[in-house]
Amino acid sequence: MKSNNTLTFSRRNFIRTSALASGGMLIGFNFFTACKDKVAPPVDISQLNFNNFNAFIKIADNGIVTIFSPNPEIGQGVKTSMPMIIAEELDVAWKDVHVAQGILDTKNYQRQVAGGSQSIRFGWDALRQTGATAKQMLVNAAAAKWGVDASSCSASEGVITNANGDKLGYGDVVKEAAAMEVPENVKLKDPKDYKIIGQDIRNVDIDKIITGKPLFGLDYTAEGMQYASVLRPPAFGQKLVDFDDTAAKAVTGVSEVVRFGDKIAVIASNTWAAMKGKKALKVNWQVDSKLENTADHDKILMDLLDGNSFDTRREDGNVKKAFAEADQVIERTYESPFLPHNCMEPMNFYADVTADKVHLVGPIQTPAGTARRVAEMLERNVDDIHLEMTRMGGGFGRRLYGDFVMEAAEVSNLIKKPVKVVFSREDDMAAGIYRPAIKYRIKASIKDGKVTGYHLKEAAINSNMYGLIPNFFPAGAIANYKVDTANYNSNITTGAWRAPYTNFLAFAEQSFFDELAEALEMDPVQLRLDLLQNVKGTTDERIQYSGERMENTIKLAAKKANWGKKQDGVYQGFSAYYSHNTHVAEVAEVVIKDGFPVVKKVVVAVDCGIVVNPLGAKNQIEGGVIDGIGHAMYSDFGFNEGAPEHTNFNSYQLIRMNQTPIVETYFVENELSPTGLGEPALPPAGGAVANAIKAATGQRLYKQPFIKYIGMEEQELIG
Repeated sequence: MKSNNTLTFSRRNFIRTSALASGGMLIGFNFFTACKDKVAPPVDISQLNFNNFNAFIKIADNGIVTIFSPNPEIGQGVKTSMPMIIAEELDVAWKDVHVAQGILDTKNYQRQVAGGSQSIRFGWDALRQTGATAKQMLVNAAAAKWGVDASSCSASEGVITNANGDKLGYGDVVKEAAAMEVPENVKLKDPKDYKIIGQDIRNVDIDKIITGKPLFGLDYTAEGMQYASVLRPPAFGQKLVDFDDTAAKAVTGVSEVVRFGDKIAVIASNTWAAMKGKKALKVNWQVDSKLENTADHDKILMDLLDGNSFDTRREDGNVKKAFAEADQVIERTYESPFLPHNCMEPMNFYADVTADKVHLVGPIQTPAGTARRVAEMLERNVDDIHLEMTRMGGGFGRRLYGDFVMEAAEVSNLIKKPVKVVFSREDDMAAGIYRPAIKYRIKASIKDGKVTGYHLKEAAINSNMYGLIPNFFPAGAIANYKVDTANYNSNITTGAWRAPYTNFLAFAEQSFFDELAEALEMDPVQLRLDLLQNVKGTTDERIQYSGERMENTIKLAAKKANWGKKQDGVYQGFSAYYSHNTHVAEVAEVVIKDGFPVVKKVVVAVDCGIVVNPLGAKNQIEGGVIDGIGHAMYSDFGFNEGAPEHTNFNSYQLIRMNQTPIVETYFVENELSPTGLGEPALPPAGGAVANAIKAATGQRLYKQPFIKYIGMEEQELIG
């Protein structure tokens, strides 16, 4: 399948251009159709009157192209890959491209979100259209200058050539191009002609990152800025009674201590003093609501699974009948703990609240929504909020929630000074928004050597914020299929965690399919391929994955990993999953070292459509696989009387360098539009490792983290 190479759009609704007073040409385009009236671009264009545009390209009269990247950069590479798409269709040399972070203003921008691995997917068509339109306008301007037909001219790497061999650089015609009519129809490149897309392009910020130049929120400083360290209730369910700040104020550098709600902010001239002052506070807390424990959560969730109060998310056929008529029924329960996000850069944000405006600077995945919340809290007009984005040192969903921005704004409003709230690692882990604890129970029926019924039950903490996806595989592949959910509302804050909904569900389902294959005496890869045949050609619009694309991905992974061709001492485990519009299959290889299973290699096959930047794509995939393995193997988090059991890495285990496997990545080659990559490689990783551990040790794992349960009897594992 090929992408459409000709796109038609309304110039009135999509693109406008103008000459800049300083020289050059500015292009404004409707990015993601996410626009508002009276958009102010991130450059001085006083002579330009744009409406309804929120992304900008500047072509200078020396031919240098500046592309303003409007989305937050969280490490997923959009600040590099999005401009690559524009530059490809614009046909400019990448060395002549400068990328700048666009500012955010809630008056002008919306949907500037880093989350869900959707940026490239949603931006693909708009970005290509913009680059191709700009190129055509430049070609038209050159043709007019030469007095020839534009169809006789071509452009390459910022140079336009006519049939006689005459040449003009983009910079030579930008003034004329800015005055040209915007063409309604533009021809896009055939993927075989790509020069930039598909090439390994270094991250545009890499030089600044490795040399330590200011990029991140923690780097940001401003004149007169104070630092705040915030003391929050030590347990969920507690509130502040009173406090003594005498010792805190005696710490050198501490200027004041303020209370806001059930929190206390220690203000100082540096982070060390602020954090030291916070530790010196003497505080009285009291219980305000139930102090929850992990043991209570385990019982509550198990009772929900055993009960009859569920919300049915999908039901096909007659599951009850399939179980009644089955030759064999298999039922298993899978359990996972809460998890913190543990971004490398702890939460932080700068705020300066004055009578004129509210100036906010820092790392946030949802800048527009957060700015609106700040405006509501301060009872200000949203037009008063000016928010600038910095690069983020990780997010994984944690920076979708602007609680730390709200704190900074509230503290600045109280002390009437610019302030940056900085979390310590303990703050980051203890005041978190966590991946919720969750349990799945899966039941399947086998009749005449076929899987005839499938019933998935979910019991989760705060599942109204979490939930599962009922239309992913094996939906549509099994005639009798049912998905039920049950929820417990907790006062522990939970939310999205990398690859929401699927980060644990994939492990449960992919482990279960291996168990079905064993019962059927089938190769586990072949079982999945057989089931996918039932999805091909489906007219069920609820089905979100492609049976054909998943089949191709599975076959590629099996081929590259030499599936089934056992090497001495190497044990393989397979897993395949669809999430965030991308199909991924993984083969994990495990060896036994000193009596313990060790993951040595993971082979990954990915169908994400056209790969814009292979270097960045592989980084995302390898990071996702290692992250998925690390949390499945080692990470555990719970609560005792409402308080987190871990607050730093001395007791909470992340994967270590010497525990990381080699990751080999292969892409399914096609010319389909790109899909997400920041998250899809994580969900299958746990299942692949669990299935490999079963092959190596004979033990099936039903609970995470695996390290806690390896060696435990199966009866204990499955209750």
